[in-house]
Amino acid sequence: MGSGKVSMRWLIVVPASVLLGLLFAWWNVPAGWILAGILAAGATALLGRAELPLNTYVNRVGRGTIGMLAGIPLAGVPLAELAGYLAPGLVVALVIVVAGIAGGLLLARMEPELSRETGVLSMLAGGSSVMPVMARELGADFRYVALSQYLRLLIVSMTLPLVTAFFATPGAAGGVTPPVVNYWMFPVVLLIAFFGADLGRLLRLPSPGVFGPLLITVVLGLLLPAEWSLQPPEFFRVFAFLVVGWMCGGALSLPALKLFARQLPATLIFIVGLSGVCALLAIPLVPWVGITYFEAYLATSPGAIETALALSSEGGAGPSVVAIQLIRLLGVLLIAGYLPQILRLFHRDPDSGGEK
Repeated sequence: MGSGKVSMRWLIVVPASVLLGLLFAWWNVPAGWILAGILAAGATALLGRAELPLNTYVNRVGRGTIGMLAGIPLAGVPLAELAGYLAPGLVVALVIVVAGIAGGLLLARMEPELSRETGVLSMLAGGSSVMPVMARELGADFRYVALSQYLRLLIVSMTLPLVTAFFATPGAAGGVTPPVVNYWMFPVVLLIAFFGADLGRLLRLPSPGVFGPLLITVVLGLLLPAEWSLQPPEFFRVFAFLVVGWMCGGALSLPALKLFARQLPATLIFIVGLSGVCALLAIPLVPWVGITYFEAYLATSPGAIETALALSSEGGAGPSVVAIQLIRLLGVLLIAGYLPQILRLFHRDPDSGGEK
Protein backbone atom coordinates (compact mmCIF):
# COMPACT_ATOMS: atom_id res chain seq x y z
CA MET A 1 0.00 0.00 0.00
CA GLY A 2 1.38 3.40 -0.97
CA SER A 3 2.29 6.10 1.52
CA GLY A 4 -0.54 8.30 0.21
CA LYS A 5 -3.20 5.70 1.03
CA VAL A 6 -1.65 5.10 4.45
CA SER A 7 -1.74 8.85 5.18
CA MET A 8 -5.41 9.01 4.15
CA ARG A 9 -6.21 6.18 6.56
CA TRP A 10 -4.47 8.01 9.39
CA LEU A 11 -6.49 11.16 8.59
CA ILE A 12 -9.54 9.09 9.51
CA VAL A 13 -8.05 7.16 12.44
CA VAL A 14 -6.62 10.13 14.39
CA PRO A 15 -9.82 12.22 14.70
CA ALA A 16 -11.91 9.07 15.24
CA SER A 17 -9.56 8.05 18.08
CA VAL A 18 -9.79 11.48 19.70
CA LEU A 19 -13.60 11.53 19.52
CA LEU A 20 -13.87 8.03 20.94
CA GLY A 21 -11.31 8.83 23.63
CA LEU A 22 -13.23 11.91 24.76
CA LEU A 23 -16.43 9.89 24.85
CA PHE A 24 -14.83 7.08 26.88
CA ALA A 25 -13.26 9.63 29.24
CA TRP A 26 -16.69 11.16 29.79
CA TRP A 27 -18.07 7.69 30.58
CA ASN A 28 -15.08 6.91 32.84
CA VAL A 29 -14.19 3.80 30.82
CA PRO A 30 -10.96 2.19 32.17
CA ALA A 31 -8.02 2.71 29.78
CA GLY A 32 -10.43 4.63 27.56
CA TRP A 33 -7.79 6.30 25.39
CA ILE A 34 -6.03 3.01 24.69
CA LEU A 35 -9.33 1.36 23.87
CA ALA A 36 -10.20 4.25 21.55
CA GLY A 37 -6.94 3.78 19.65
CA ILE A 38 -7.48 0.03 19.37
CA LEU A 39 -11.04 0.42 18.06
CA ALA A 40 -10.26 3.17 15.53
CA ALA A 41 -7.05 1.63 14.17
CA GLY A 42 -8.37 -1.92 14.43
CA ALA A 43 -11.54 -1.14 12.49
CA THR A 44 -9.47 0.54 9.76
CA ALA A 45 -7.06 -2.41 9.55
CA LEU A 46 -9.85 -5.00 9.45
CA LEU A 47 -12.01 -3.13 6.93
CA GLY A 48 -9.00 -2.33 4.73
CA ARG A 49 -7.68 -5.90 5.10
CA ALA A 50 -4.19 -4.51 5.62
CA GLU A 51 -2.13 -3.55 8.68
CA LEU A 52 -1.93 0.14 9.54
CA PRO A 53 1.78 0.95 9.99
CA LEU A 54 2.73 3.38 12.75
CA ASN A 55 5.34 6.07 12.13
CA THR A 56 8.68 5.08 13.70
CA TYR A 57 9.22 8.40 15.50
CA VAL A 58 5.64 8.56 16.78
CA ASN A 59 6.01 5.02 18.10
CA ARG A 60 9.33 5.87 19.75
CA VAL A 61 8.01 8.93 21.60
CA GLY A 62 4.89 7.01 22.65
CA ARG A 63 6.91 4.10 24.07
CA GLY A 64 9.24 6.51 25.84
CA THR A 65 6.34 8.37 27.43
CA ILE A 66 4.89 5.07 28.67
CA GLY A 67 8.23 4.38 30.34
CA MET A 68 8.20 7.82 31.95
CA LEU A 69 4.64 7.35 33.22
CA ALA A 70 5.72 4.05 34.82
CA GLY A 71 8.68 5.76 36.47
CA ILE A 72 6.91 8.88 37.82
CA PRO A 73 5.26 7.11 40.81
CA LEU A 74 8.55 5.47 41.75
CA ALA A 75 10.27 8.86 41.81
CA GLY A 76 7.45 10.33 43.92
CA VAL A 77 7.78 7.92 46.85
CA PRO A 78 10.77 8.34 49.24
CA LEU A 79 13.19 5.41 49.21
CA ALA A 80 12.88 4.97 52.96
CA GLU A 81 9.12 4.57 52.63
CA LEU A 82 9.46 2.02 49.84
CA ALA A 83 12.08 0.09 51.83
CA GLY A 84 9.67 -0.37 54.73
CA TYR A 85 7.23 -2.18 52.47
CA LEU A 86 9.87 -4.02 50.43
CA ALA A 87 9.28 -7.50 51.89
CA PRO A 88 5.46 -7.59 51.55
CA GLY A 89 5.72 -5.92 48.13
CA LEU A 90 8.15 -8.59 46.91
CA VAL A 91 5.91 -11.38 48.23
CA VAL A 92 2.93 -9.92 46.35
CA ALA A 93 5.02 -9.52 43.20
CA LEU A 94 6.35 -13.08 43.49
CA VAL A 95 2.88 -14.60 43.84
CA ILE A 96 1.54 -12.64 40.88
CA VAL A 97 4.58 -13.43 38.73
CA VAL A 98 4.46 -17.18 39.54
CA ALA A 99 0.72 -17.26 38.81
CA GLY A 100 1.23 -15.32 35.56
CA ILE A 101 4.05 -17.57 34.35
CA ALA A 102 2.13 -20.74 35.24
CA GLY A 103 -1.05 -19.51 33.60
CA GLY A 104 0.81 -18.25 30.55
CA LEU A 105 2.70 -21.49 30.01
CA LEU A 106 -0.52 -23.47 30.39
CA LEU A 107 -2.22 -21.20 27.87
CA ALA A 108 0.65 -21.60 25.40
CA ARG A 109 0.48 -25.40 25.79
CA MET A 110 -3.27 -25.34 25.12
CA GLU A 111 -2.85 -23.11 22.06
CA PRO A 112 0.16 -24.06 19.86
CA GLU A 113 -0.16 -20.82 17.89
CA LEU A 114 0.85 -18.85 20.99
CA SER A 115 4.49 -18.66 22.02
CA ARG A 116 5.43 -19.03 25.69
CA GLU A 117 6.38 -15.34 25.79
CA THR A 118 2.96 -14.36 24.42
CA GLY A 119 1.14 -16.55 26.91
CA VAL A 120 3.05 -15.28 29.94
CA LEU A 121 2.95 -11.59 28.96
CA SER A 122 -0.79 -11.80 28.39
CA MET A 123 -1.25 -13.25 31.89
CA LEU A 124 1.20 -11.11 33.90
CA ALA A 125 -0.83 -8.68 36.00
CA GLY A 126 0.67 -5.21 36.05
CA GLY A 127 1.65 -2.48 33.63
CA SER A 128 -1.15 -3.14 31.13
CA SER A 129 -0.10 -0.14 29.04
CA VAL A 130 3.54 -1.30 29.09
CA MET A 131 3.06 -5.02 28.37
CA PRO A 132 2.03 -4.68 24.68
CA VAL A 133 5.04 -2.43 24.05
CA MET A 134 7.37 -4.91 25.74
CA ALA A 135 5.68 -7.80 23.90
CA ARG A 136 6.49 -6.17 20.57
CA GLU A 137 10.12 -5.60 21.56
CA LEU A 138 10.41 -9.21 22.78
CA GLY A 139 8.92 -10.65 19.60
CA ALA A 140 5.66 -11.85 21.20
CA ASP A 141 2.19 -11.43 19.68
CA PHE A 142 1.48 -7.97 21.08
CA ARG A 143 -2.06 -7.99 19.66
CA TYR A 144 -3.09 -10.96 21.81
CA VAL A 145 -1.20 -9.53 24.80
CA ALA A 146 -3.04 -6.20 24.45
CA LEU A 147 -6.49 -7.76 24.21
CA SER A 148 -5.87 -10.02 27.22
CA GLN A 149 -4.33 -7.24 29.32
CA TYR A 150 -7.18 -4.80 28.72
CA LEU A 151 -9.80 -7.44 29.41
CA ARG A 152 -8.14 -8.01 32.81
CA LEU A 153 -7.85 -4.27 33.40
CA LEU A 154 -11.52 -3.74 32.56
CA ILE A 155 -12.68 -6.54 34.87
CA VAL A 156 -10.46 -5.51 37.80
CA SER A 157 -11.30 -1.80 37.39
CA MET A 158 -15.03 -2.53 37.40
CA THR A 159 -14.96 -4.93 40.35
CA LEU A 160 -12.63 -3.01 42.69
CA PRO A 161 -15.14 -0.24 43.57
CA LEU A 162 -17.94 -2.80 43.97
CA VAL A 163 -15.97 -5.14 46.24
CA THR A 164 -14.22 -2.51 48.39
CA ALA A 165 -17.57 -0.82 49.09
CA PHE A 166 -18.20 -3.61 51.62
CA PHE A 167 -14.93 -3.02 53.53
CA ALA A 168 -14.36 -0.57 56.38
CA THR A 169 -12.05 2.26 55.27
CA PRO A 170 -9.25 3.73 57.43
CA GLY A 171 -10.67 7.26 57.11
CA ALA A 172 -7.21 8.69 57.72
CA ALA A 173 -6.10 11.97 56.31
CA GLY A 174 -3.72 12.08 53.43
CA GLY A 175 -3.77 9.61 50.60
CA VAL A 176 -2.00 9.79 47.28
CA THR A 177 -1.10 13.21 45.96
CA PRO A 178 -0.60 13.32 42.17
CA PRO A 179 2.65 14.86 40.90
CA VAL A 180 2.60 18.49 39.81
CA VAL A 181 2.75 19.17 36.08
CA ASN A 182 5.27 21.82 35.02
CA TYR A 183 4.71 22.81 31.42
CA TRP A 184 8.10 24.52 31.22
CA MET A 185 9.62 21.02 31.46
CA PHE A 186 7.89 20.10 28.18
CA PRO A 187 11.13 19.98 26.11
CA VAL A 188 12.87 17.85 28.77
CA VAL A 189 10.00 15.36 28.78
CA LEU A 190 10.12 15.14 24.98
CA LEU A 191 13.89 14.58 24.96
CA ILE A 192 13.69 11.83 27.61
CA ALA A 193 10.84 10.10 25.80
CA PHE A 194 12.68 10.18 22.46
CA PHE A 195 16.30 9.51 23.44
CA GLY A 196 15.73 7.33 26.52
CA ALA A 197 15.75 4.21 24.35
CA ASP A 198 19.34 4.98 23.30
CA LEU A 199 20.45 4.94 26.94
CA GLY A 200 18.52 1.72 27.47
CA ARG A 201 20.35 0.05 24.60
CA LEU A 202 23.69 1.41 25.82
CA LEU A 203 23.10 -0.08 29.28
CA ARG A 204 21.71 -3.30 27.74
CA LEU A 205 18.43 -2.91 29.60
CA PRO A 206 15.50 -5.21 28.77
CA SER A 207 12.97 -3.46 26.49
CA PRO A 208 15.19 -0.35 26.20
CA GLY A 209 12.39 1.73 24.70
CA VAL A 210 10.53 1.44 28.01
CA PHE A 211 13.20 0.95 30.67
CA GLY A 212 15.56 3.64 29.33
CA PRO A 213 13.08 6.52 29.85
CA LEU A 214 11.86 4.87 33.07
CA LEU A 215 15.39 4.83 34.53
CA ILE A 216 16.09 8.44 33.54
CA THR A 217 12.78 9.55 35.05
CA VAL A 218 13.40 7.80 38.38
CA VAL A 219 17.00 9.08 38.69
CA LEU A 220 16.13 12.66 37.76
CA GLY A 221 13.02 12.55 39.95
CA LEU A 222 15.18 11.68 42.95
CA LEU A 223 17.86 14.27 42.15
CA LEU A 224 15.84 17.27 40.94
CA PRO A 225 13.98 19.64 43.28
CA ALA A 226 10.30 18.85 43.84
CA GLU A 227 9.20 21.86 41.79
CA TRP A 228 10.99 20.39 38.74
CA SER A 229 8.52 17.51 38.37
CA LEU A 230 8.92 15.35 35.26
CA GLN A 231 5.21 14.49 35.21
CA PRO A 232 4.28 14.74 31.50
CA PRO A 233 1.45 17.12 30.57
CA GLU A 234 -1.92 15.48 29.95
CA PHE A 235 -1.32 15.76 26.20
CA PHE A 236 1.67 13.41 26.49
CA ARG A 237 -0.28 10.87 28.53
CA VAL A 238 -3.19 10.84 26.06
CA PHE A 239 -0.79 10.67 23.11
CA ALA A 240 1.14 7.76 24.64
CA PHE A 241 -2.01 5.78 25.36
CA LEU A 242 -3.30 6.40 21.84
CA VAL A 243 0.03 5.21 20.41
CA VAL A 244 -0.29 1.94 22.34
CA GLY A 245 -3.85 1.56 21.03
CA TRP A 246 -2.80 2.36 17.45
CA MET A 247 0.12 -0.07 17.63
CA CYS A 248 -2.13 -2.92 18.75
CA GLY A 249 -5.23 -2.05 16.75
CA GLY A 250 -3.36 -1.32 13.54
CA ALA A 251 -1.94 -4.84 13.53
CA LEU A 252 -5.26 -6.59 14.14
CA SER A 253 -6.46 -9.23 11.73
CA LEU A 254 -9.31 -11.72 11.61
CA PRO A 255 -7.04 -14.67 12.54
CA ALA A 256 -5.80 -12.74 15.60
CA LEU A 257 -9.36 -11.98 16.73
CA LYS A 258 -10.44 -15.60 16.19
CA LEU A 259 -7.47 -16.78 18.26
CA PHE A 260 -8.38 -14.42 21.10
CA ALA A 261 -12.06 -15.45 20.98
CA ARG A 262 -11.07 -19.12 21.14
CA GLN A 263 -9.02 -18.54 24.28
CA LEU A 264 -11.48 -16.11 25.91
CA PRO A 265 -12.98 -18.64 28.39
CA ALA A 266 -9.52 -19.71 29.60
CA THR A 267 -8.44 -16.06 29.93
CA LEU A 268 -11.55 -15.18 31.95
CA ILE A 269 -11.07 -18.18 34.26
CA PHE A 270 -7.46 -17.14 34.90
CA ILE A 271 -8.43 -13.53 35.67
CA VAL A 272 -11.07 -14.64 38.17
CA GLY A 273 -8.68 -17.16 39.74
CA LEU A 274 -5.88 -14.60 40.06
CA SER A 275 -8.26 -12.10 41.67
CA GLY A 276 -9.23 -14.76 44.22
CA VAL A 277 -5.58 -15.56 44.98
CA CYS A 278 -4.80 -11.86 45.53
CA ALA A 279 -7.83 -11.48 47.81
CA LEU A 280 -6.55 -14.37 49.93
CA LEU A 281 -3.02 -12.94 49.85
CA ALA A 282 -4.36 -9.72 51.39
CA ILE A 283 -5.42 -11.56 54.58
CA PRO A 284 -1.91 -12.15 56.05
CA LEU A 285 -0.85 -8.63 54.99
CA VAL A 286 -3.26 -7.11 57.53
CA PRO A 287 -1.34 -8.22 60.68
CA TRP A 288 2.06 -8.24 58.89
CA VAL A 289 1.99 -4.61 57.77
CA GLY A 290 -0.53 -3.38 60.33
CA ILE A 291 -3.15 -2.13 57.88
CA THR A 292 -6.87 -2.65 57.26
CA TYR A 293 -8.17 -5.29 54.85
CA PHE A 294 -9.41 -2.43 52.66
CA GLU A 295 -5.81 -1.27 52.21
CA ALA A 296 -4.44 -4.80 51.84
CA TYR A 297 -7.02 -5.71 49.19
CA LEU A 298 -6.17 -2.60 47.15
CA ALA A 299 -2.43 -3.19 47.61
CA THR A 300 -2.70 -6.72 46.20
CA SER A 301 -5.17 -6.05 43.37
CA PRO A 302 -3.94 -7.71 40.15
CA GLY A 303 -3.52 -4.53 38.13
CA ALA A 304 -5.71 -1.44 37.65
CA ILE A 305 -3.26 0.49 39.80
CA GLU A 306 -4.85 3.84 38.90
CA THR A 307 -8.23 2.66 40.19
CA ALA A 308 -6.64 1.16 43.32
CA LEU A 309 -4.79 4.39 44.13
CA ALA A 310 -7.87 6.52 43.52
CA LEU A 311 -9.96 4.34 45.84
CA SER A 312 -7.19 4.34 48.48
CA SER A 313 -7.05 8.13 48.41
CA GLU A 314 -10.83 8.39 48.65
CA GLY A 315 -10.92 5.93 51.56
CA GLY A 316 -8.11 7.66 53.47
CA ALA A 317 -5.63 4.81 53.11
CA GLY A 318 -2.03 5.19 54.20
CA PRO A 319 1.11 4.85 52.07
CA SER A 320 1.00 1.03 52.09
CA VAL A 321 -1.20 0.80 48.98
CA VAL A 322 0.98 2.93 46.72
CA ALA A 323 4.24 1.48 48.08
CA ILE A 324 3.27 -2.20 47.69
CA GLN A 325 1.64 -1.58 44.31
CA LEU A 326 4.76 0.17 43.01
CA ILE A 327 7.09 -2.58 44.27
CA ARG A 328 4.80 -5.15 42.64
CA LEU A 329 4.72 -3.18 39.38
CA LEU A 330 8.48 -2.81 39.23
CA GLY A 331 9.00 -6.50 39.99
CA VAL A 332 6.54 -7.60 37.30
CA LEU A 333 8.09 -5.28 34.70
CA LEU A 334 11.61 -6.51 35.45
CA ILE A 335 10.49 -10.14 35.15
CA ALA A 336 8.74 -9.34 31.87
CA GLY A 337 11.83 -7.64 30.49
CA TYR A 338 14.00 -10.71 31.08
CA LEU A 339 11.25 -13.19 30.20
CA PRO A 340 12.98 -14.93 27.25
CA GLN A 341 16.09 -15.60 29.36
CA ILE A 342 13.98 -16.82 32.30
CA LEU A 343 11.96 -19.19 30.15
CA ARG A 344 15.13 -20.62 28.61
CA LEU A 345 16.48 -21.40 32.09
CA PHE A 346 13.76 -23.78 33.20
CA HIS A 347 11.64 -24.76 30.22
CA ARG A 348 12.76 -26.86 27.32
CA ASP A 349 10.66 -28.73 24.78
CA PRO A 350 10.91 -32.46 25.63
CA ASP A 351 10.09 -33.48 22.07
CA SER A 352 12.94 -31.60 20.43
CA GLY A 353 15.33 -31.32 23.34
CA GLY A 354 15.46 -27.60 22.73
CA GLU A 355 13.43 -24.46 23.11
CA LYS A 356 9.96 -24.12 21.84
